[in-house]
Amino acid sequence: MGDPLSVKDWLDLGLKTLTSQGFTALKAEPLAKAMGVSRGSFYWHFADIDAYRAAVLNHWREVAAEQIIADLEEHRGDEPPLRRLLRRSFGDRLALERAVRSWATSDPLARKAVDAIDRRRLSYVERLLEQAGLPHDIAQARAQILYWAFLGFALSDKPLSGARQAAILEQLVRLASP
Repeated sequence: MGDPLSVKDWLDLGLKTLTSQGFTALKAEPLAKAMGVSRGSFYWHFADIDAYRAAVLNHWREVAAEQIIADLEEHRGDEPPLRRLLRRSFGDRLALERAVRSWATSDPLARKAVDAIDRRRLSYVERLLEQAGLPHDIAQARAQILYWAFLGFALSDKPLSGARQAAILEQLVRLASP
């Protein structure tokens, strides 16, 4: 009988576990137990825990950058894409972002993944700013400022009221506007 669990099931569990328990909890035995299967099921999909952790980081990049970008590109409407991106980025719960960045402080593979996603996100914001009419050098500077604001928000453990967060988001949109 085949394994009913897919690679995606394991990766989704990895992101959930990473968010709630940190990267040290990404181990075959407890993950298999959480899935209600043997470790053999884990090793059916992954050569070892390092391969699994690398796959979790790739999955994070997919859900935390590529899927968001694809969604923004696919669903163009009346609202400018940068505004939609800012609203989405500053509206999400960002515990996974904090967990991956914490992991990156002690693991070179995680650091490399964080650096790659930072470059990808930053270049996308730069492109949106240039499409909005800003010259390249100004788009580059404003993209960096917006990204620093996002990182500060993501790493902050101090929640803002909805009204305060909306007011700040409006100021970020104004900053980004040509």
